[in-house]
Amino acid sequence: MTVIRQDDLIQSVADALQYISYYHPKDFIDAMEAAHQQEENPAAKDAIAQILINSRMCATGHRPICQDTGIVTVFVHVGMNVQWDTDMSLDDMINEGVRRAYQLPDNILRASVLADPDGKRQNTRDNTPAVIHHKLVPGNTVDIHVAAKGGGSEAKAKFAMLNPSDSVADWVLEQLPKMGAGWCPPGMLGIGIGGTAEKAMELAKESLLDPIDIQELQSRGAETRAEELRIELYDKVNKSGVGAQGLGGLTTVLDIKVKDYPTHAANKPVAIIPNCAATRHVHFGLDGSGPAILPVPRLEDWPDITREIGDNVKRVNLDTVTPAEVKQWQPGDTLLLNGKLLTGRDAAHKRMIDMLSRGETLPVDMQGRFIYYVGPVDPVGDEVVGPAGPTTATRMDKFTRTMLEQTGLLGMVGKAERGTAAIEAIRDNRAVYLMAVGGAAYLVAQAIKKSRVVGFEDLGMEAIYEFEVEDMPVTVAVDSLGESVHQTGPAKWKEIIAERV
Repeated sequence: MTVIRQDDLIQSVADALQYISYYHPKDFIDAMEAAHQQEENPAAKDAIAQILINSRMCATGHRPICQDTGIVTVFVHVGMNVQWDTDMSLDDMINEGVRRAYQLPDNILRASVLADPDGKRQNTRDNTPAVIHHKLVPGNTVDIHVAAKGGGSEAKAKFAMLNPSDSVADWVLEQLPKMGAGWCPPGMLGIGIGGTAEKAMELAKESLLDPIDIQELQSRGAETRAEELRIELYDKVNKSGVGAQGLGGLTTVLDIKVKDYPTHAANKPVAIIPNCAATRHVHFGLDGSGPAILPVPRLEDWPDITREIGDNVKRVNLDTVTPAEVKQWQPGDTLLLNGKLLTGRDAAHKRMIDMLSRGETLPVDMQGRFIYYVGPVDPVGDEVVGPAGPTTATRMDKFTRTMLEQTGLLGMVGKAERGTAAIEAIRDNRAVYLMAVGGAAYLVAQAIKKSRVVGFEDLGMEAIYEFEVEDMPVTVAVDSLGESVHQTGPAKWKEIIAERV
């Protein structure tokens, strides 16, 4: 009988979470490289290049791929002949591994898990507890999949209880525009069909642990309805023209995964969960011989890619930029930001709006300035700031008009598209919205030369910082007239793709 020691499981979970924080799976790297080679939209191609360059930097520097280091999900299959040498429960051992991983001084990972989710929303400080799925299986080993799921992509999950005769493919394609680009495409869509409501969601999440193999499936042909659906949706989703980061292009998904389960005759539960460009998961087993040993990838696994900067690049001095200058920027323009850039996301915006409603003075003057929607990872060593990629901008939409009209804010930087209300506020105030690439957090951090807290220090990573940046790359996503590249780009590339069929 196999004996699994407490410390072996704890150390294995901790090692796995550190490992996936800076190593992409090789199948993901290969698929992204193929997408980069075939992409024809310069903006989308540059976004993919940034993701691949960031991935290589993180692999060599052992720093997080994304500033959102995720909520931990664990699928654990325990052999029924296993005996445990522990005084802790299985969940407690896994959570202790999470705690050690996220607090490791050499590579601190951002704690994003909040207790009392509809109340105080207080940070647990160590990213526990994980979401854990258990299964007892025949055998004498413990089989574990560890994943870290970012909040931006998780927020785009969808569920429906379809009628038995309804088309799953039609429903998925109907949801795609509603998902926007906040899930950081290109990535994968996991689809769960059947069981009950909670089972469908679990199937969708679990499907994302499978390797990218759609090309092999296309070559051999489908053998099941689930495989037919994968091929059909892979083709149709990529013909949508959404493209990398929602900028329009040839690749929106790298693969479609489908798992199904028997269901009640009256039901057809269906779930979609997207996986973003920060795809983080690893599989290992324990057989009683000690902690898991995870293979160290070779540097040759990453393509040697450089960014190709086009003729429309403009250097911007944030300390002297004027409204007249902002009005000259066109959707799709690439800007290199220099100077002082404020930060703030959900909690900071909520507090600022409350202060403004009470007629109170904000801790920092925002007249004519730009704010970056980011919650950075803590720095280590001589870093100014840890990985600092953008968070999903639509969460700040409800604050946008008040911020623009009452603070004199000139522009915002975030991830993915803006909603209708925010675009109207940007247009009415002749402001601008700039997009940074989600999934390139360590690369972005290299452009940040100084950092200091200027407001709401108690909010931790959600405090207001002032960054000094040099050549931070962004794309004009909504111009001062309210034209959005996230609307025009995908529409244009959908037409281009349709003309080729």
